[in-house]
Amino acid sequence: MAKAHSRPDKAPTPRVGRRLCIGVSLAIVAAAGAWIFAGLIGCGGSIIAVGPSPAVPVSTVSPIPGSPIQHIVIIMQENRSFDNLFNGYPGADTVQGGMNGNELVPLKAVSLGDSRDLSHSHMRWLKDWDNGNMDGFAQDGSLLPYSYVPRSDVEEYWSLAQQYVLGDHMFQSNTGPSFVAHQYMIAGQSGNVAENPTGSVWGCDAAPGTTAALVGPNGTELPGVFPCFDYATTADLLDQKGVTWRYYAPGSGDNFFVLSAYQAVRHIRFGKDWDQNVISPSRRVLVDIKAGELAQVTWIVPDFAHSDHPGSGSEGPAWIAAIVNAIGKSPYWDSTAIFISWDDWGGWYDHVAPTKVDEMGPGFRVPLLIVSPYAKQGYITHRFHEASGFIKFIEHNFDLGTLGARDAGTDAFADCFDYTQTAVPFAPIATKVTAEQIMREVDTGPPDDD
Repeated sequence: MAKAHSRPDKAPTPRVGRRLCIGVSLAIVAAAGAWIFAGLIGCGGSIIAVGPSPAVPVSTVSPIPGSPIQHIVIIMQENRSFDNLFNGYPGADTVQGGMNGNELVPLKAVSLGDSRDLSHSHMRWLKDWDNGNMDGFAQDGSLLPYSYVPRSDVEEYWSLAQQYVLGDHMFQSNTGPSFVAHQYMIAGQSGNVAENPTGSVWGCDAAPGTTAALVGPNGTELPGVFPCFDYATTADLLDQKGVTWRYYAPGSGDNFFVLSAYQAVRHIRFGKDWDQNVISPSRRVLVDIKAGELAQVTWIVPDFAHSDHPGSGSEGPAWIAAIVNAIGKSPYWDSTAIFISWDDWGGWYDHVAPTKVDEMGPGFRVPLLIVSPYAKQGYITHRFHEASGFIKFIEHNFDLGTLGARDAGTDAFADCFDYTQTAVPFAPIATKVTAEQIMREVDTGPPDDD
């Protein structure tokens, strides 16, 4: 079977909904202290085994003096504003109604599993923002954007917020959709690209003629460029210093279908890092944690079923809890900081107007959770944060220098940690779906195509 991140010789499989393979045998075998799961893909007869990734190289690089953080994990979920996902959280900046022009619209409860998707392009962002008035979110006469997810659907998130850090002034880095947001997560820039690529593959493997629009004057858009770049990324800084890293991204069977930000970086996509450090499927991270193979820096992008994207179902919170519980119950807990955020607002209402940093953003608020034995307990950070801050935190923790992009001027979440406190013992997060159940699920492709 070809590796999920090998180059395709045919078009990727379209995204499908979550599927469990009915009547398929599943073998769970213990090997080398790890989980190995074998099952049939889509009941079609092909066998997939999810064992641990290749061993993480031994690193002699330590964090800066005074930092107990030896492992940094960044998990990026999909398409939720702060007012949508944490509405009514005590002490947080949320509202129960939003302006639609001159009309106050009460926010209504809409389940996390609701399948109705919303436009969230760069041009849609401009309409929602409405020159800072934050009153243009209605789409084609529909008030669906003026909604929130009931607490009962996201109890795992509320539990994490109650125990650790919640950020209510975390902003997505860009004013548009996922492709750009994920570039800011790894590079602090997107080469001024404002939109997703026009084709079904995002990055250097895209078909000829694929373009991604550039931001123009006053938020307008200019003709697009091919979505394959060669700017420096966090991975380059890590490689130069000898800090180990992994990027876990979704795959789909034996076809190349990986929604990975590093697809769009030429020297990563066609270099040794692609085979060594870009790992799929995403759930392999659970195996690697169990096997004692967690890199010093880890990015995790979920598959569709666990992404919180509209139409994906309701297992996103369980996915996050599974990862946190796996780390919390492992020897890694005492040396780890976990950052959880959402890549863009997804079209959902939010009442806080962002303060402009540059022509690219930031965009609207998205939730932020920080989980660590050294995170302040039950703390809500009201300070401005954005996704390039993840890079800044990594740079500072391992003394890497800077990329000189958005990361250079952003905040590194300094108010969210207390390294002088005794490491807080881990308390498992209650969840309805276990890691073992998640491992039995058939891959559903990438989390977002808009």
